[in-house]
Amino acid sequence: MTTEHQTLALILFSVFIAVTLGITTWVSRNRHGSPEEFYAGGRLFSPMENGFAIAGDYMSAASFLGISGLIALFGYDGLLYSVGFLVAWLVVLFLVAELVRNCGRFTLADVVAARMSERPVRIAAGTSSVVVSVLYLIAQMVGAGSLVGLLLGSSSAAARTLTVIGVGALMVVYVSFGGMRATTWIQIVKAVLLMGGAITLTVLVLLRFHGNFDQLLTSAADRSGHGARFLGPGLKYGGDWTARIDFMSLGLALVLGTAGLPHILSRFYTVPTARAARRSVVWAIGLIGGFYLMTIVLGFGAAALVGPDAVRASNASGNTAVPLLAAFLGGGAGSTGGAVLFAFVAAIAFATILAVVAGITLASSASVAHDLYASLKRRHARQRSEVAVARAAAVGIGAVAIALGLLAQDLNVAFLVGLAFAVAASANLPVLLYSLFWRGFTTRGAVWSVYGGLVPAVLLVLVSPVVSGSPESLFPGVDFQLFPLQNPGIVSIPLGFLAGWLGTVTSGEEPDERKHAETEVRSLTGAGAV
Repeated sequence: MTTEHQTLALILFSVFIAVTLGITTWVSRNRHGSPEEFYAGGRLFSPMENGFAIAGDYMSAASFLGISGLIALFGYDGLLYSVGFLVAWLVVLFLVAELVRNCGRFTLADVVAARMSERPVRIAAGTSSVVVSVLYLIAQMVGAGSLVGLLLGSSSAAARTLTVIGVGALMVVYVSFGGMRATTWIQIVKAVLLMGGAITLTVLVLLRFHGNFDQLLTSAADRSGHGARFLGPGLKYGGDWTARIDFMSLGLALVLGTAGLPHILSRFYTVPTARAARRSVVWAIGLIGGFYLMTIVLGFGAAALVGPDAVRASNASGNTAVPLLAAFLGGGAGSTGGAVLFAFVAAIAFATILAVVAGITLASSASVAHDLYASLKRRHARQRSEVAVARAAAVGIGAVAIALGLLAQDLNVAFLVGLAFAVAASANLPVLLYSLFWRGFTTRGAVWSVYGGLVPAVLLVLVSPVVSGSPESLFPGVDFQLFPLQNPGIVSIPLGFLAGWLGTVTSGEEPDERKHAETEVRSLTGAGAV
Protein backbone atom coordinates (compact mmCIF):
# COMPACT_ATOMS: atom_id res chain seq x y z
CA MET A 1 0.00 0.00 0.00
CA THR A 2 1.16 3.53 -0.76
CA THR A 3 1.77 6.24 1.81
CA GLU A 4 -1.57 7.82 0.85
CA HIS A 5 -3.39 4.56 1.61
CA GLN A 6 -1.68 4.29 4.97
CA THR A 7 -2.33 7.89 5.99
CA LEU A 8 -6.00 7.86 5.00
CA ALA A 9 -6.69 4.52 6.66
CA LEU A 10 -4.94 5.60 9.84
CA ILE A 11 -7.00 8.81 9.90
CA LEU A 12 -10.23 6.82 9.60
CA PHE A 13 -9.02 4.38 12.27
CA SER A 14 -8.34 7.34 14.55
CA VAL A 15 -11.77 8.88 13.91
CA PHE A 16 -13.58 5.67 14.84
CA ILE A 17 -11.43 5.17 17.94
CA ALA A 18 -12.08 8.79 18.99
CA VAL A 19 -15.85 8.36 18.52
CA THR A 20 -15.97 5.11 20.47
CA LEU A 21 -13.80 6.47 23.27
CA GLY A 22 -16.14 9.48 23.37
CA ILE A 23 -19.13 7.14 23.76
CA THR A 24 -17.32 5.27 26.53
CA THR A 25 -16.47 8.53 28.35
CA TRP A 26 -20.04 9.80 28.06
CA VAL A 27 -21.50 6.55 29.36
CA SER A 28 -19.01 6.32 32.25
CA ARG A 29 -20.24 9.69 33.54
CA ASN A 30 -23.84 8.47 33.64
CA ARG A 31 -23.48 5.12 35.37
CA HIS A 32 -23.91 4.14 39.00
CA GLY A 33 -21.66 1.07 39.05
CA SER A 34 -24.27 -1.59 39.84
CA PRO A 35 -23.86 -5.10 38.38
CA GLU A 36 -27.11 -4.67 36.43
CA GLU A 37 -25.76 -1.51 34.80
CA PHE A 38 -22.29 -2.93 34.11
CA TYR A 39 -23.36 -6.38 32.85
CA ALA A 40 -26.72 -5.59 31.20
CA GLY A 41 -26.79 -1.84 30.51
CA GLY A 42 -29.74 -1.40 32.87
CA ARG A 43 -31.91 -3.62 30.57
CA LEU A 44 -33.08 -0.46 28.81
CA PHE A 45 -32.40 -1.24 25.13
CA SER A 46 -35.22 -1.64 22.61
CA PRO A 47 -35.53 -4.77 20.44
CA MET A 48 -34.29 -2.88 17.38
CA GLU A 49 -31.28 -1.43 19.22
CA ASN A 50 -30.45 -4.81 20.70
CA GLY A 51 -30.94 -6.50 17.31
CA PHE A 52 -28.40 -4.16 15.74
CA ALA A 53 -26.06 -4.74 18.71
CA ILE A 54 -26.41 -8.54 18.37
CA ALA A 55 -25.60 -8.24 14.67
CA GLY A 56 -22.64 -6.02 15.53
CA ASP A 57 -21.46 -8.52 18.13
CA TYR A 58 -21.85 -11.50 15.81
CA MET A 59 -20.57 -10.18 12.47
CA SER A 60 -16.94 -10.36 13.45
CA ALA A 61 -13.61 -10.29 11.63
CA ALA A 62 -14.33 -13.93 10.81
CA SER A 63 -17.38 -12.81 8.85
CA PHE A 64 -16.01 -9.80 7.04
CA LEU A 65 -12.41 -10.91 6.43
CA GLY A 66 -12.25 -14.67 6.97
CA ILE A 67 -15.33 -15.97 5.14
CA SER A 68 -14.79 -13.80 2.07
CA GLY A 69 -11.16 -14.93 2.01
CA LEU A 70 -12.09 -18.60 2.19
CA ILE A 71 -14.60 -18.21 -0.64
CA ALA A 72 -11.97 -16.37 -2.70
CA LEU A 73 -9.50 -19.22 -2.19
CA PHE A 74 -11.74 -22.32 -2.11
CA GLY A 75 -15.01 -21.29 -3.77
CA TYR A 76 -17.98 -23.44 -2.82
CA ASP A 77 -16.37 -24.94 0.28
CA GLY A 78 -16.01 -21.46 1.81
CA LEU A 79 -19.81 -21.07 1.63
CA LEU A 80 -20.22 -23.47 4.54
CA TYR A 81 -19.26 -20.72 6.96
CA SER A 82 -21.87 -18.29 5.60
CA VAL A 83 -24.61 -20.93 5.68
CA GLY A 84 -23.63 -22.33 9.09
CA PHE A 85 -23.36 -18.95 10.81
CA LEU A 86 -26.84 -17.97 9.54
CA VAL A 87 -28.72 -21.24 10.11
CA ALA A 88 -27.44 -21.25 13.70
CA TRP A 89 -29.79 -18.39 14.52
CA LEU A 90 -32.83 -20.59 14.03
CA VAL A 91 -31.62 -22.67 16.99
CA VAL A 92 -31.19 -19.48 19.00
CA LEU A 93 -34.62 -18.12 18.04
CA PHE A 94 -36.69 -21.24 18.70
CA LEU A 95 -34.86 -22.87 21.64
CA VAL A 96 -32.83 -20.33 23.54
CA ALA A 97 -33.56 -16.57 23.37
CA GLU A 98 -36.79 -16.18 25.38
CA LEU A 99 -36.07 -18.97 27.87
CA VAL A 100 -32.58 -17.65 28.67
CA ARG A 101 -33.92 -14.12 29.18
CA ASN A 102 -36.56 -15.36 31.61
CA CYS A 103 -34.36 -17.78 33.57
CA GLY A 104 -31.06 -15.91 33.84
CA ARG A 105 -29.72 -12.65 35.13
CA PHE A 106 -26.32 -11.97 33.59
CA THR A 107 -24.56 -15.19 32.46
CA LEU A 108 -25.10 -18.73 31.17
CA ALA A 109 -24.42 -20.09 34.67
CA ASP A 110 -27.46 -18.22 36.01
CA VAL A 111 -29.74 -20.35 33.83
CA VAL A 112 -28.15 -23.66 34.84
CA ALA A 113 -27.73 -22.83 38.53
CA ALA A 114 -31.39 -21.85 38.93
CA ARG A 115 -32.31 -25.44 39.84
CA MET A 116 -28.90 -26.95 40.82
CA SER A 117 -26.28 -26.65 43.54
CA GLU A 118 -24.83 -23.29 42.60
CA ARG A 119 -21.12 -23.55 43.43
CA PRO A 120 -19.98 -26.49 41.25
CA VAL A 121 -22.25 -25.48 38.39
CA ARG A 122 -21.06 -21.87 38.36
CA ILE A 123 -17.40 -22.91 38.47
CA ALA A 124 -17.87 -25.30 35.53
CA ALA A 125 -19.97 -22.95 33.39
CA GLY A 126 -17.77 -19.95 34.20
CA THR A 127 -14.61 -21.82 33.23
CA SER A 128 -16.15 -22.95 29.96
CA SER A 129 -17.34 -19.44 29.11
CA VAL A 130 -13.88 -17.98 29.65
CA VAL A 131 -12.23 -20.64 27.44
CA VAL A 132 -14.72 -20.05 24.60
CA SER A 133 -14.32 -16.28 24.89
CA VAL A 134 -10.52 -16.41 24.76
CA LEU A 135 -10.62 -18.63 21.65
CA TYR A 136 -12.98 -16.17 19.98
CA LEU A 137 -10.79 -13.24 20.97
CA ILE A 138 -7.74 -14.85 19.36
CA ALA A 139 -9.51 -14.75 15.98
CA GLN A 140 -10.23 -11.03 16.32
CA MET A 141 -6.61 -10.30 17.26
CA VAL A 142 -5.40 -12.25 14.23
CA GLY A 143 -7.79 -10.25 12.01
CA ALA A 144 -6.42 -6.97 13.38
CA GLY A 145 -2.85 -8.05 12.76
CA SER A 146 -3.59 -9.16 9.18
CA LEU A 147 -5.34 -5.88 8.39
CA VAL A 148 -2.53 -3.66 9.59
CA GLY A 149 0.06 -6.03 8.12
CA LEU A 150 -1.54 -5.36 4.72
CA LEU A 151 -1.66 -1.62 5.36
CA LEU A 152 1.94 -1.23 6.46
CA GLY A 153 3.54 -4.07 4.52
CA SER A 154 3.44 -7.80 5.15
CA SER A 155 7.03 -7.77 6.40
CA SER A 156 6.18 -5.35 9.21
CA ALA A 157 5.91 -7.90 12.02
CA ALA A 158 6.47 -5.19 14.61
CA ALA A 159 3.44 -3.25 13.33
CA ARG A 160 1.25 -6.35 13.55
CA THR A 161 2.43 -6.99 17.09
CA LEU A 162 1.77 -3.40 18.16
CA THR A 163 -1.69 -3.58 16.55
CA VAL A 164 -2.66 -6.68 18.52
CA ILE A 165 -1.44 -5.04 21.73
CA GLY A 166 -3.30 -1.83 20.88
CA VAL A 167 -6.58 -3.65 20.20
CA GLY A 168 -6.20 -5.50 23.50
CA ALA A 169 -5.62 -2.24 25.37
CA LEU A 170 -8.64 -0.56 23.76
CA MET A 171 -10.98 -3.44 24.57
CA VAL A 172 -9.92 -3.26 28.22
CA VAL A 173 -10.69 0.49 28.26
CA TYR A 174 -14.11 0.01 26.65
CA VAL A 175 -15.15 -2.70 29.09
CA SER A 176 -13.63 -1.27 32.27
CA PHE A 177 -15.05 2.22 31.89
CA GLY A 178 -18.18 1.81 29.79
CA GLY A 179 -19.55 -1.63 30.63
CA MET A 180 -22.46 -3.03 28.62
CA ARG A 181 -24.03 0.32 27.76
CA ALA A 182 -20.94 1.67 25.98
CA THR A 183 -20.22 -1.71 24.41
CA THR A 184 -23.76 -1.88 22.99
CA TRP A 185 -23.63 1.56 21.39
CA ILE A 186 -20.21 0.77 19.90
CA GLN A 187 -21.67 -2.41 18.40
CA ILE A 188 -24.66 -0.53 16.96
CA VAL A 189 -22.38 2.04 15.29
CA LYS A 190 -20.18 -0.77 13.97
CA ALA A 191 -23.18 -2.74 12.59
CA VAL A 192 -24.39 0.30 10.63
CA LEU A 193 -20.89 0.94 9.23
CA LEU A 194 -20.35 -2.72 8.35
CA MET A 195 -23.68 -3.08 6.54
CA GLY A 196 -23.02 0.16 4.68
CA GLY A 197 -19.55 -0.98 3.60
CA ALA A 198 -20.75 -4.44 2.56
CA ILE A 199 -23.64 -2.99 0.53
CA THR A 200 -21.29 -0.54 -1.22
CA LEU A 201 -18.79 -3.24 -2.20
CA THR A 202 -21.52 -5.68 -3.26
CA VAL A 203 -23.14 -3.12 -5.55
CA LEU A 204 -19.75 -2.22 -7.09
CA VAL A 205 -18.93 -5.90 -7.72
CA LEU A 206 -22.31 -6.57 -9.34
CA LEU A 207 -21.97 -3.43 -11.50
CA ARG A 208 -18.65 -4.78 -12.80
CA PHE A 209 -20.54 -7.79 -14.12
CA HIS A 210 -23.66 -5.83 -15.16
CA GLY A 211 -25.71 -7.56 -12.48
CA ASN A 212 -25.06 -10.97 -14.04
CA PHE A 213 -24.27 -13.34 -11.17
CA ASP A 214 -23.57 -16.23 -13.58
CA GLN A 215 -20.88 -14.17 -15.23
CA LEU A 216 -19.36 -13.41 -11.82
CA LEU A 217 -19.20 -17.11 -10.94
CA THR A 218 -17.77 -18.07 -14.33
CA SER A 219 -15.07 -15.40 -14.08
CA ALA A 220 -14.18 -16.51 -10.56
CA ALA A 221 -13.87 -20.13 -11.66
CA ASP A 222 -11.70 -19.20 -14.64
CA ARG A 223 -9.40 -17.00 -12.53
CA SER A 224 -9.11 -19.57 -9.73
CA GLY A 225 -7.09 -22.05 -11.76
CA HIS A 226 -9.44 -24.86 -10.72
CA GLY A 227 -12.13 -24.37 -13.36
CA ALA A 228 -15.55 -25.86 -12.60
CA ARG A 229 -14.21 -27.55 -9.46
CA PHE A 230 -14.11 -24.08 -7.86
CA LEU A 231 -17.92 -23.95 -7.97
CA GLY A 232 -18.47 -27.44 -6.56
CA PRO A 233 -17.80 -29.07 -3.20
CA GLY A 234 -14.49 -30.72 -2.41
CA LEU A 235 -11.75 -28.17 -3.11
CA LYS A 236 -10.92 -27.75 0.58
CA TYR A 237 -12.98 -30.48 2.26
CA GLY A 238 -12.99 -33.11 -0.47
CA GLY A 239 -10.88 -36.11 -1.28
CA ASP A 240 -10.26 -38.58 1.55
CA TRP A 241 -12.64 -39.54 4.36
CA THR A 242 -10.82 -37.31 6.85
CA ALA A 243 -11.57 -34.13 4.91
CA ARG A 244 -15.22 -35.08 4.44
CA ILE A 245 -15.74 -35.83 8.12
CA ASP A 246 -13.96 -32.56 8.93
CA PHE A 247 -16.52 -30.82 6.71
CA MET A 248 -19.42 -32.36 8.66
CA SER A 249 -17.71 -31.57 11.96
CA LEU A 250 -17.32 -27.93 11.03
CA GLY A 251 -20.94 -27.66 9.89
CA LEU A 252 -22.18 -29.19 13.14
CA ALA A 253 -20.06 -26.78 15.20
CA LEU A 254 -21.21 -23.71 13.28
CA VAL A 255 -24.93 -24.54 13.47
CA LEU A 256 -24.95 -25.49 17.16
CA GLY A 257 -22.20 -23.22 18.50
CA THR A 258 -23.98 -19.85 18.38
CA ALA A 259 -26.50 -20.87 21.06
CA GLY A 260 -23.58 -21.53 23.43
CA LEU A 261 -21.55 -18.35 22.88
CA PRO A 262 -21.35 -16.37 26.15
CA HIS A 263 -21.26 -12.92 24.50
CA ILE A 264 -24.39 -13.73 22.45
CA LEU A 265 -26.33 -15.11 25.44
CA SER A 266 -25.47 -12.03 27.51
CA ARG A 267 -27.15 -9.79 24.92
CA PHE A 268 -30.57 -11.22 25.81
CA TYR A 269 -30.28 -9.67 29.28
CA THR A 270 -30.04 -6.10 27.94
CA VAL A 271 -33.76 -5.92 27.03
CA PRO A 272 -36.62 -5.66 29.53
CA THR A 273 -38.67 -8.75 28.56
CA ALA A 274 -38.49 -12.14 26.85
CA ARG A 275 -40.73 -10.85 24.05
CA ALA A 276 -38.19 -8.10 23.43
CA ALA A 277 -35.42 -10.74 23.37
CA ARG A 278 -37.28 -12.70 20.67
CA ARG A 279 -37.88 -9.57 18.61
CA SER A 280 -34.18 -8.69 18.98
CA VAL A 281 -33.29 -12.03 17.42
CA VAL A 282 -35.67 -11.41 14.50
CA TRP A 283 -33.98 -8.06 13.83
CA ALA A 284 -30.57 -9.73 14.11
CA ILE A 285 -31.51 -12.54 11.69
CA GLY A 286 -32.59 -10.00 9.06
CA LEU A 287 -29.35 -8.04 9.32
CA ILE A 288 -27.08 -11.08 9.59
CA GLY A 289 -28.84 -12.91 6.75
CA GLY A 290 -28.44 -9.97 4.40
CA PHE A 291 -24.80 -9.59 5.35
CA TYR A 292 -23.89 -13.24 4.76
CA LEU A 293 -25.53 -13.17 1.35
CA MET A 294 -23.26 -10.24 0.53
CA THR A 295 -20.13 -12.11 1.70
CA ILE A 296 -20.82 -14.64 -1.09
CA VAL A 297 -20.67 -11.87 -3.69
CA LEU A 298 -17.57 -10.36 -2.08
CA GLY A 299 -15.75 -13.70 -1.92
CA PHE A 300 -16.41 -14.64 -5.53
CA GLY A 301 -15.79 -11.02 -6.52
CA ALA A 302 -12.33 -11.14 -4.95
CA ALA A 303 -11.61 -14.40 -6.79
CA ALA A 304 -12.76 -12.97 -10.13
CA LEU A 305 -11.24 -9.48 -9.92
CA VAL A 306 -8.20 -9.79 -7.64
CA GLY A 307 -7.42 -13.47 -8.12
CA PRO A 308 -6.61 -16.16 -5.54
CA ASP A 309 -2.87 -15.88 -6.25
CA ALA A 310 -2.80 -12.18 -5.35
CA VAL A 311 -4.88 -12.86 -2.25
CA ARG A 312 -2.50 -15.62 -1.11
CA ALA A 313 0.51 -13.44 -1.82
CA SER A 314 -0.89 -10.81 0.54
CA ASN A 315 -2.04 -13.24 3.23
CA ALA A 316 -1.76 -17.02 2.95
CA SER A 317 -5.05 -17.57 4.78
CA GLY A 318 -7.06 -15.12 2.67
CA ASN A 319 -7.81 -12.63 5.46
CA THR A 320 -7.06 -9.61 3.24
CA ALA A 321 -9.28 -10.50 0.25
CA VAL A 322 -11.93 -7.83 0.96
CA PRO A 323 -9.51 -4.89 1.45
CA LEU A 324 -7.69 -5.90 -1.75
CA LEU A 325 -11.05 -6.11 -3.57
CA ALA A 326 -11.93 -2.62 -2.31
CA ALA A 327 -8.65 -1.17 -3.64
CA PHE A 328 -9.28 -2.82 -7.03
CA LEU A 329 -12.89 -1.56 -7.26
CA GLY A 330 -11.76 1.97 -6.44
CA GLY A 331 -9.43 2.04 -9.43
CA GLY A 332 -6.39 0.05 -8.36
CA ALA A 333 -3.78 0.24 -5.63
CA GLY A 334 -2.12 3.36 -7.01
CA SER A 335 -5.27 5.40 -7.61
CA THR A 336 -6.95 7.93 -5.35
CA GLY A 337 -10.26 6.07 -5.56
CA GLY A 338 -8.54 2.82 -4.64
CA ALA A 339 -6.85 4.48 -1.68
CA VAL A 340 -10.14 5.97 -0.43
CA LEU A 341 -12.16 2.75 -0.77
CA PHE A 342 -9.39 0.63 0.70
CA ALA A 343 -9.05 2.97 3.69
CA PHE A 344 -12.83 2.99 4.19
CA VAL A 345 -13.06 -0.81 4.19
CA ALA A 346 -9.97 -1.21 6.37
CA ALA A 347 -11.43 1.22 8.91
CA ILE A 348 -14.75 -0.69 8.93
CA ALA A 349 -12.91 -3.98 9.46
CA PHE A 350 -10.93 -2.43 12.30
CA ALA A 351 -14.16 -1.08 13.82
CA THR A 352 -15.62 -4.58 13.51
CA ILE A 353 -12.75 -6.06 15.47
CA LEU A 354 -12.88 -3.43 18.23
CA ALA A 355 -16.65 -3.80 18.73
CA VAL A 356 -16.56 -7.60 18.85
CA VAL A 357 -13.61 -7.84 21.23
CA ALA A 358 -15.36 -5.44 23.59
CA GLY A 359 -18.47 -7.65 23.70
CA ILE A 360 -16.51 -10.85 24.19
CA THR A 361 -14.29 -9.36 26.90
CA LEU A 362 -17.32 -8.06 28.78
CA ALA A 363 -19.02 -11.47 28.69
CA SER A 364 -15.91 -13.33 29.84
CA SER A 365 -15.11 -10.84 32.62
CA ALA A 366 -18.72 -11.18 33.80
CA SER A 367 -18.23 -14.96 34.00
CA VAL A 368 -15.06 -14.50 36.04
CA ALA A 369 -16.65 -12.06 38.49
CA HIS A 370 -20.26 -13.25 38.68
CA ASP A 371 -19.57 -17.00 38.51
CA LEU A 372 -15.96 -17.89 39.42
CA TYR A 373 -15.15 -15.16 41.96
CA ALA A 374 -18.54 -15.33 43.63
CA SER A 375 -18.22 -19.13 43.95
CA LEU A 376 -14.57 -19.39 45.01
CA LYS A 377 -14.19 -16.50 47.45
CA ARG A 378 -13.76 -17.49 51.07
CA ARG A 379 -16.52 -16.62 53.48
CA HIS A 380 -14.46 -14.32 55.71
CA ALA A 381 -12.25 -12.83 53.00
CA ARG A 382 -12.30 -9.10 52.32
CA GLN A 383 -15.28 -8.39 50.11
CA ARG A 384 -14.77 -6.76 46.73
CA SER A 385 -17.58 -5.69 44.45
CA GLU A 386 -18.32 -7.88 41.45
CA VAL A 387 -17.88 -4.92 39.12
CA ALA A 388 -14.37 -4.23 40.45
CA VAL A 389 -13.43 -7.88 39.95
CA ALA A 390 -14.91 -7.83 36.43
CA ARG A 391 -12.78 -4.81 35.51
CA ALA A 392 -9.65 -6.53 36.81
CA ALA A 393 -10.61 -9.70 34.94
CA ALA A 394 -10.91 -7.73 31.69
CA VAL A 395 -7.25 -6.78 32.02
CA GLY A 396 -6.16 -10.39 32.59
CA ILE A 397 -8.28 -11.77 29.74
CA GLY A 398 -6.97 -9.05 27.44
CA ALA A 399 -3.38 -10.02 28.24
CA VAL A 400 -4.02 -13.72 27.52
CA ALA A 401 -5.81 -12.91 24.24
CA ILE A 402 -2.93 -10.68 23.11
CA ALA A 403 -0.34 -13.38 23.77
CA LEU A 404 -2.30 -16.12 21.98
CA GLY A 405 -3.27 -13.78 19.14
CA LEU A 406 0.42 -13.12 18.42
CA LEU A 407 1.07 -16.86 18.36
CA ALA A 408 -1.76 -17.67 15.91
CA GLN A 409 -1.46 -14.72 13.52
CA ASP A 410 -0.94 -16.86 10.39
CA LEU A 411 -4.25 -18.78 10.66
CA ASN A 412 -7.53 -17.87 8.95
CA VAL A 413 -9.83 -15.97 11.29
CA ALA A 414 -13.01 -17.79 10.19
CA PHE A 415 -11.26 -21.11 10.87
CA LEU A 416 -10.25 -19.93 14.37
CA VAL A 417 -13.83 -18.89 15.11
CA GLY A 418 -14.94 -22.36 13.97
CA LEU A 419 -12.85 -23.81 16.82
CA ALA A 420 -14.51 -21.46 19.32
CA PHE A 421 -17.93 -22.51 18.04
CA ALA A 422 -16.98 -26.19 18.44
CA VAL A 423 -16.01 -25.67 22.09
CA ALA A 424 -19.18 -23.64 22.77
CA ALA A 425 -21.38 -26.31 21.17
CA SER A 426 -19.59 -29.07 23.13
CA ALA A 427 -19.47 -27.51 26.60
CA ASN A 428 -22.23 -24.89 26.82
CA LEU A 429 -25.08 -26.01 24.59
CA PRO A 430 -25.69 -29.48 26.13
CA VAL A 431 -25.91 -28.17 29.69
CA LEU A 432 -28.12 -25.28 28.57
CA LEU A 433 -30.62 -27.49 26.72
CA TYR A 434 -30.68 -30.14 29.45
CA SER A 435 -31.32 -27.46 32.10
CA LEU A 436 -34.18 -25.94 30.14
CA PHE A 437 -35.92 -29.10 28.92
CA TRP A 438 -34.98 -32.15 31.06
CA ARG A 439 -36.95 -32.42 34.28
CA GLY A 440 -34.64 -35.05 35.80
CA PHE A 441 -31.35 -33.21 35.12
CA THR A 442 -29.07 -33.05 38.18
CA THR A 443 -26.08 -31.10 39.46
CA ARG A 444 -23.66 -33.90 38.66
CA GLY A 445 -25.11 -34.13 35.16
CA ALA A 446 -24.59 -30.39 34.68
CA VAL A 447 -20.95 -30.48 35.81
CA TRP A 448 -20.15 -33.60 33.80
CA SER A 449 -21.87 -32.14 30.74
CA VAL A 450 -19.69 -29.02 30.80
CA TYR A 451 -16.38 -30.75 31.43
CA GLY A 452 -17.34 -33.74 29.27
CA GLY A 453 -17.58 -31.42 26.28
CA LEU A 454 -14.94 -28.84 27.20
CA VAL A 455 -12.01 -31.12 28.00
CA PRO A 456 -12.27 -33.38 24.91
CA ALA A 457 -12.77 -30.37 22.62
CA VAL A 458 -9.67 -28.58 23.90
CA LEU A 459 -7.53 -31.75 24.02
CA LEU A 460 -8.53 -32.78 20.50
CA VAL A 461 -7.56 -29.35 19.18
CA LEU A 462 -4.17 -29.59 20.92
CA VAL A 463 -3.38 -32.92 19.23
CA SER A 464 -4.89 -31.96 15.86
CA PRO A 465 -3.26 -30.61 12.66
CA VAL A 466 -4.15 -27.11 13.90
CA VAL A 467 -1.30 -27.18 16.43
CA SER A 468 1.34 -29.46 14.88
CA GLY A 469 2.15 -31.84 12.06
CA SER A 470 1.54 -29.70 8.96
CA PRO A 471 3.04 -26.59 7.31
CA GLU A 472 -0.08 -24.55 8.28
CA SER A 473 0.09 -25.52 11.99
CA LEU A 474 0.86 -23.22 14.89
CA PHE A 475 4.09 -25.20 15.39
CA PRO A 476 5.01 -26.52 11.92
CA GLY A 477 8.42 -27.74 13.05
CA VAL A 478 7.09 -30.39 15.44
CA ASP A 479 4.61 -33.24 15.14
CA PHE A 480 2.57 -34.55 18.06
CA GLN A 481 -0.63 -34.87 16.01
CA LEU A 482 -2.87 -37.74 17.12
CA PHE A 483 -6.32 -36.57 15.98
CA PRO A 484 -6.77 -36.24 12.19
CA LEU A 485 -9.59 -33.62 12.11
CA GLN A 486 -9.08 -29.86 12.31
CA ASN A 487 -12.44 -29.27 13.99
CA PRO A 488 -13.34 -31.53 16.97
CA GLY A 489 -17.10 -30.87 16.96
CA ILE A 490 -18.28 -34.19 15.52
CA VAL A 491 -16.63 -36.00 18.46
CA SER A 492 -16.78 -33.49 21.34
CA ILE A 493 -20.41 -32.31 20.89
CA PRO A 494 -21.92 -35.81 21.31
CA LEU A 495 -19.53 -36.38 24.23
CA GLY A 496 -20.93 -33.29 25.97
CA PHE A 497 -24.49 -34.58 25.66
CA LEU A 498 -23.46 -38.10 26.63
CA ALA A 499 -21.56 -36.93 29.72
CA GLY A 500 -24.58 -34.92 30.90
CA TRP A 501 -26.86 -37.91 30.54
CA LEU A 502 -24.39 -40.28 32.20
CA GLY A 503 -23.75 -37.93 35.11
CA THR A 504 -27.48 -37.58 35.71
CA VAL A 505 -28.42 -41.26 35.59
CA THR A 506 -25.51 -42.27 37.87
CA SER A 507 -25.83 -39.47 40.41
CA GLY A 508 -28.57 -40.99 42.56
CA GLU A 509 -29.67 -37.43 43.19
CA GLU A 510 -33.36 -36.66 43.40
CA PRO A 511 -34.16 -33.54 41.34
CA ASP A 512 -35.76 -30.71 43.29
CA GLU A 513 -39.29 -30.74 41.88
CA ARG A 514 -40.14 -27.40 43.45
CA LYS A 515 -37.15 -25.67 41.87
CA HIS A 516 -37.83 -27.29 38.52
CA ALA A 517 -41.49 -26.23 38.56
CA GLU A 518 -40.49 -22.68 39.50
CA THR A 519 -37.87 -22.55 36.72
CA GLU A 520 -40.27 -24.00 34.16
CA VAL A 521 -42.99 -21.47 34.94
CA ARG A 522 -40.50 -18.61 34.87
CA SER A 523 -38.91 -19.72 31.58
CA LEU A 524 -42.24 -20.11 29.79
CA THR A 525 -44.18 -17.16 31.22
CA GLY A 526 -41.57 -14.70 32.50
CA ALA A 527 -43.21 -14.63 35.95
CA GLY A 528 -40.56 -13.74 38.50
CA ALA A 529 -37.91 -12.97 35.86
CA VAL A 530 -35.40 -10.26 36.76
